[in-house]
Amino acid sequence: MRYGLKLSQRAPIDEYREVWRIADDAGFDHCWNMDHFATLGDDPTGDIFDAWTLLAAMAEATSRTRIGCMVTGNTYRHPGVLAKIATTVDHLSGGRLEFGIGAAWAEIEHVMLGLPFGTVGDRLDRLDEACQLIRSLWTQPHTTFEGRHYQLRDAIAEPKPVQRPHPPIWIGGSGRKRTLRIAAQYADVWNASGASPEEMAELSAVLDQHCADLGRDPATIRRTVQVRLPQPASDVLPLVERYARAGVDDIILITYAGTSRAEAEQAADLLPRLRDIGAD
Repeated sequence: MRYGLKLSQRAPIDEYREVWRIADDAGFDHCWNMDHFATLGDDPTGDIFDAWTLLAAMAEATSRTRIGCMVTGNTYRHPGVLAKIATTVDHLSGGRLEFGIGAAWAEIEHVMLGLPFGTVGDRLDRLDEACQLIRSLWTQPHTTFEGRHYQLRDAIAEPKPVQRPHPPIWIGGSGRKRTLRIAAQYADVWNASGASPEEMAELSAVLDQHCADLGRDPATIRRTVQVRLPQPASDVLPLVERYARAGVDDIILITYAGTSRAEAEQAADLLPRLRDIGAD
């Protein structure tokens, strides 16, 4: 099993730097932020920074841990622009980018920025098209794409990412009908946020069936989950054991602003014991 650290909303820059340092020094496999333009919860007016600018800084502030956004909201940026940003971060990090993407869900952010929100189906259609054209931009000399939502005309995307054929694509979400099918088509890694071990096992079975329908080996997709680091932190150990039995490959431990440094240090202290769980 692999383990990551994630710092959630509303953190000041110094807290991000501390969590990145701890993740790198302790030997976590990956380190994450999230992608929003308004803070979550009852008050949307808190301070929040751009996810991909932070990832560029994370690329320079770390040297070992892999880095990523859990997950990028596809609708916030044109996927052709996102592909270029991601390639830049992959180069800045020396090929350590994990590329997380999802359909997006926060209506307030779309309304305030004048972005099309549409239905869930509309956003999933956009995600499907985005995955196709981003992979093409990363791997082909030129890309022409004629979709319902996105159109490219002989698009050039140079340089290509450091990682070949491209950075691992993480698709986040738990929708059984569409999201998991999109994951079966395009993902190297699938992520669910907050699903219980039992839910992960059930959702993984749905993903396996989509893979079978598409003729893909389900073993080629890693299964991952995000969980809030409990207090005391050691309480996460039996939960991780249950996730391991459910077939989960990666655990991302979420820390929160204000307490993130202490929580990250607690997670780092637990990492050797977490590694023992994944070693069986």
